[in-house]
Amino acid sequence: MLRRFLLKFNPSPPSKSTSGRRKINLIYLSYLIIGCITLSSTALTATNHPLIQLIEKRSQLIFYRLRGVVTPPDDIIILAIDQASLIQGEFYASKPEQYADLAPIQNWPWQRRAYAIALDRLMQARARSVSLDILFLDPSSYGIEDDQSLEQALQAYGDRIVLAGFYDAYIQDGNLIHQLAQPILWGAEDNHQGHINVIPGVDGRIYDQPSRYYDEVIATSIPQIPSFAEASLQAADRTTTLTPEMARSELYYYGPGGVTFRQVPFWEILDPVTWARHQRQGTFNNKLVLIGATAVSLEDIVRTPFDDRTPGVELHATAIANTLQGKVVTHWLPHPGYDAILVLIITGSSGILLWIVHKASRQVVLTLVLILSWASISYISFTLGRYTLPTMIPLGAIALSGSTAIVANSVQSQLEQQRLRRTLERYVASPIVQEILTHYSEDYQSLLKGKRLNATILFCDIRGFTTLSMNSDPEALVEQLNEYLDVMVEVILNAGGTVDKFIGDAIMAEFGSPLSQGEQTDTLNAVRAVLEMRKALVHLQAKWQDAGKPILFNGIGLNFGEVVAGDIGSLRRREYAVIGDTVNIASRVEGMTRKFWTDILITDSVYQWVKDEVNVVCVGNHPLKGRERNTVRLYTLVGMKGDDPSLYRTVHQRLRSTYHFSETTSAL
Repeated sequence: MLRRFLLKFNPSPPSKSTSGRRKINLIYLSYLIIGCITLSSTALTATNHPLIQLIEKRSQLIFYRLRGVVTPPDDIIILAIDQASLIQGEFYASKPEQYADLAPIQNWPWQRRAYAIALDRLMQARARSVSLDILFLDPSSYGIEDDQSLEQALQAYGDRIVLAGFYDAYIQDGNLIHQLAQPILWGAEDNHQGHINVIPGVDGRIYDQPSRYYDEVIATSIPQIPSFAEASLQAADRTTTLTPEMARSELYYYGPGGVTFRQVPFWEILDPVTWARHQRQGTFNNKLVLIGATAVSLEDIVRTPFDDRTPGVELHATAIANTLQGKVVTHWLPHPGYDAILVLIITGSSGILLWIVHKASRQVVLTLVLILSWASISYISFTLGRYTLPTMIPLGAIALSGSTAIVANSVQSQLEQQRLRRTLERYVASPIVQEILTHYSEDYQSLLKGKRLNATILFCDIRGFTTLSMNSDPEALVEQLNEYLDVMVEVILNAGGTVDKFIGDAIMAEFGSPLSQGEQTDTLNAVRAVLEMRKALVHLQAKWQDAGKPILFNGIGLNFGEVVAGDIGSLRRREYAVIGDTVNIASRVEGMTRKFWTDILITDSVYQWVKDEVNVVCVGNHPLKGRERNTVRLYTLVGMKGDDPSLYRTVHQRLRSTYHFSETTSAL
């Protein structure tokens, strides 16, 4: 809008095909890009491409780590084959008689007798069930008696024991073949068996419930066995809460590996002292016990949203805990198509808001608010409701849309401000330019709306220019006129004035509009300006005389009063202007300079502001053209107090010798 205010200041105003089109292209191009971002994010979400899944899964990693560790149910204990248990064989080797109970775990792999002892003791400690996350696919390297010792324990405790199976995959004749690898040890027909397979996500981390593995990966005639977690729940007689919906959901993790579920080192079961302590404390009473490897060296690790080194046995413990508590992670919307609609609503609404809030500074705030709002909604939905929402794609789309709008508006604002500065500085003093850009950089409309203000109006016109133009070479006349106008305008700008318009050879300027420095300061600046214009014209006259050019004289009128300022004009052409009786009086006063053989006349309204600073000659009260009933008190301006009045006298002498007026006055 300020561009229209400045249009009149530019001798060659930019057409719609230049700057106007650049502005439209820049701003509307940004909205086109925002639209493309919205549609692209919607389409990408609908495809559910693995890359999109990968991006969206990043939100779960962030949310889990922001949430931190939560307490899992205390029904589950892991009997950990940890690093401490693996090195117990060194103690046995150093003192076999003292550490005889550690003989079954002297070397890895351990004797199966160690697991038989563990089963006996755990059942004596009233464990609810025991699940062995260990694959017994081959005979024991310690001989048949070692296998028999474990088989006897399995027979003794029947359906309270879970053994691990495994769906193996291999290539045969170019085809992917699956087969079920089962343990060779069967102590009783009612021993439970569960597979330990899991489905890696697109980023290699485990999200899905292990119970989905058969339907998602196998789905053939191969025998189906439950997941290790399901089998453990069956052995503990805790199957009532395992619903089909939960089986199709994602795991709800309690924390990173090693810091969530309680772990007891395996060797403490074999050592009499530590085992006696656990018996006294009732450590395993009514617990679901999982025996599995946690030592890093055994490499039974998986990647989860919390870390990259979670023991596999903890993943199965997580699946069991999810079922016990009924806590799983599910998608809020059942189909990627619905996710796409939600993304369209979010990103589309954001784009509309960015369109409405069209200022770059506000768009920055709005973009941050939108990002934080949707991130918070997604986080709360995930942590409290355990529902996943499309997160990273909408956030990325909002960020890109916001950045596009901000950059476009910032660049446009900078280009506009540079253009405005270049244009304004040709017609308004530099300090005023800076003040305009500072005060109105965010709200050009307030500058353009009509308002009343007090200002000092200056009219300056060349004497006898019409007659001169009829008798002079046009090219030379235009050159001389431009030289004159350039000097006069420079003086006005340096004094803090604003050049309002050129009316042929006349200049209209105002002091106090569009910005005021105070009414007295504005008026004093106007007086100093006209005195400098007098001095500058004398220098020009000397130059023109030496060059043999016509000598030009001017008349200047000053008036102070209330004006109406605003953006005035038609739909096709508008300009910022001041109007009102004060302007008309200033124009009439300028015309009165011919009557008094003077170059500068000021009204009493001007004089009252500067009377302590200037020397004047009062020429009395006079009616003005069109205002015959009301007279105006006028003064010829001699100069500032303390200035040499010789220039004033010189100008008047030249006017008397050059022009013959029909009226004279003795006041001069």
